[in-house]
Amino acid sequence: MLTIALFILVVLQASNYVFSLPYENLRLHRLLSPLPAGYAPHDTAPQPDQELRLTIAVPQVNESGLYVALLDVSDPASKNYGLHLSAAELGQYTAPRPESLQVVTQWLHASGIAFTPATHSGDMLQIRLPLERANTLLDANFTTYIHEPTNTTTIRTLSYALPAHLHEHITLIYPTTQFVPPTRSHRSPMIELVARETGPPATCAQAITPACLQKMYNIPTEPATAQKNSLYVSGFGQEVANIDDLKGYLSKFRTDIKNPNFQVLSTDGASSNGGQGTFEANSDSQITVGLATNVPITYLKTDKDADGVTTDDLLNEMHFLLTQDQLPSVITTSYVFQETEDLASFAQTLCNAYARLGAMGTSVIFAAGDCGVAGGFLQTPADCVDKPFVPTFPSTCPYVTSVGATQGLEPEVAWTSSSGGFSNIFQRPSYQDAAVEEYLLGLGSTYTGRYNASGRAFPDVSAHGVNYLINYAGTYESAFGTSMAAPTFASIIALLDDRLLTAGKPKLGFLNPLLYSSASAAVFTDMTSGSNPGCGTDGFPTDVGWDPVTGLGTPDYSELLEVVTGGVVQSSQNTENYACRNHIIGYIEIVVWTSIVVLCNNLIIS
Repeated sequence: MLTIALFILVVLQASNYVFSLPYENLRLHRLLSPLPAGYAPHDTAPQPDQELRLTIAVPQVNESGLYVALLDVSDPASKNYGLHLSAAELGQYTAPRPESLQVVTQWLHASGIAFTPATHSGDMLQIRLPLERANTLLDANFTTYIHEPTNTTTIRTLSYALPAHLHEHITLIYPTTQFVPPTRSHRSPMIELVARETGPPATCAQAITPACLQKMYNIPTEPATAQKNSLYVSGFGQEVANIDDLKGYLSKFRTDIKNPNFQVLSTDGASSNGGQGTFEANSDSQITVGLATNVPITYLKTDKDADGVTTDDLLNEMHFLLTQDQLPSVITTSYVFQETEDLASFAQTLCNAYARLGAMGTSVIFAAGDCGVAGGFLQTPADCVDKPFVPTFPSTCPYVTSVGATQGLEPEVAWTSSSGGFSNIFQRPSYQDAAVEEYLLGLGSTYTGRYNASGRAFPDVSAHGVNYLINYAGTYESAFGTSMAAPTFASIIALLDDRLLTAGKPKLGFLNPLLYSSASAAVFTDMTSGSNPGCGTDGFPTDVGWDPVTGLGTPDYSELLEVVTGGVVQSSQNTENYACRNHIIGYIEIVVWTSIVVLCNNLIIS
C-alpha cells in the first residue's frame, strides 16, 4: 500500500519540476566493444521515426530483502512455508527508492517523455519514443544489426550516456547495448513411424506419447479439479499454438479429453491461435494439455510478430505478468539464451522479476538448453574449443527451476545434448551447496578454469526429452530437447498444485529449496550414465546425486505427492487466514493501482 502511495506522490512531485537542459552533462553509462561475434551492421538503416520501447529500471528499496522473503516462503523448514506474498506485500521490497524515482521522473518530464509503470511496484518504467529522439536523449546511435547465423535483425546501440546525476539512480535501460542471439525451436525430420494415420506407436521405445510419460513418472490421468490452478506456456515471436492441431493430438493420444481446458492469451497485439500453428508452440501446448489433465492451460503469446525470439520478449512477458491481478501457478518456457558478459545487468533485472513471481506463488520453469556444455543450440562445439564452457540463461537464475533432458527407457540415461554447468553471473545459492559441493569433490581438477565452480549450478531436475510425437499441421513429427522436458516437468508440478489447492493448502511456488531438501531429493530417480559433450570435450559426467547434466534426476509424481502432502506443507488453517488477508489487501490495491495507471497515462508533458 505504501509503495503505491509513494509512487503517486513522487510522480506528482516530479511533474512540478522543469529542467531546462536535460541533455547536458551527459556521461557514458554503457559501452560495448567489440561487436559480439556473429553480428554485423545491416545495410538497411532504421527510419528516424521508428518507435522504440525502452525499459528503465530504478534501484529497489530492499532488493536483498526480496530474496530473503522468497526463501522464507519457499523453504519447507520455514514456519512461513507456503505463505506467499501479495503484490502489496512484495512492494515493501521492490518499490523504487524514492529519491531515485524522483530524479528519473524529473528527467523524463523535462525531456517531454511520457512513461508508464511496468510493474505493480513501479520500479520499472516504460517509455516509447522515436529512434531519432532516443539517440538525442541518450547520446546513442541506434541502428540495425544482423545476426548472420540466423539472418535475423535487431536494433541496438553500442553505447549510451546519461546525465551524471542519474548514474546511481538507473540500473538498466533496455534494449540498448545487449546483443543476445535469438533462439529457434527443435525439430527432427519426420520419421516413418509417425506417418501412420491411426493409433499410437507400438512401444515407447519407438516414440514418446502421454501414455509413456504417465507410466514412466506415475502421472495420473484423473482430471484436475482446483478452480484457482493454472499453467502458462510462454510463447514469443511468430510462434502460434493451433487449436485444431491440439484437438487432433488429443484424439490420437488422449481420447478421454473431449474439450481441452486451453486458451490463448495475447499481449501487445500478438497473434491468436488462428492459422497454421508453429512447431515450438504446438509441442509445448500438446505436451502440457496431454499430461496435466484438465488443469487450465494458457498459451501466453507475448509481443508482436517480430523476427525471431530475443531477450526483449522475456522482459515484455514479465511486464505483462507483473501488472496482472491473477498469476499462474506454474509457467514453463522452452527458450534459452547464451549467458554473456554484456547480458549481466539485464539478466540480474530479469532474474529479480522471476524472484517476484516465486514470492507470489508461481513456479517458474525453464528448459536448460540443447548443446551440452557449449550452451544454447546456436553454438557449435568448435566455437568454444579451449575456451570456457557456455552456460545458458535464464536457467542460471537462482530463482527458476531448470530442466535438463534424458533419453532411453529402462534404463533412462542422460541425453547427450542436454545443457548444464555453472553461471558466470550468479553465485551459487545456499540451497544448492551440499549437493553441488559433493559433485565438485568427485569431479576434482577436471576442466579447471573452464567453468565457475562457485556459480549457480544447473539444471535442477530432468525429464525425458527425445522422440516426442507432435502434431504439426496434421502430420506427426518427432521432437527432441529440453524444450520437451520442461513442459513435462511443469505438468507434474501443476498436477501437484491441483491436489494441494483442492486440500486447502498453498500451491508450491518457487520450487528449488523444496527440490533440494533431503525429503524431496530422495524421491527423484538418479541418472548415473551419460555426459553432455561440447567445446571439444566429453562435457560434465553424470554422478550419484546431483550433476550438471540431469540435476537431481527425473521426477515421480506419486512420491512427490507424498512429500508435499505429508506434513511438509503449511497447514490449511494458516493458508485460509493468509488468503483472507490477501483478499482485503488485494481489493484496495486494485483500486489504487488503477488510479496510478490512469494518472500516468493522463500526464501532460510539455
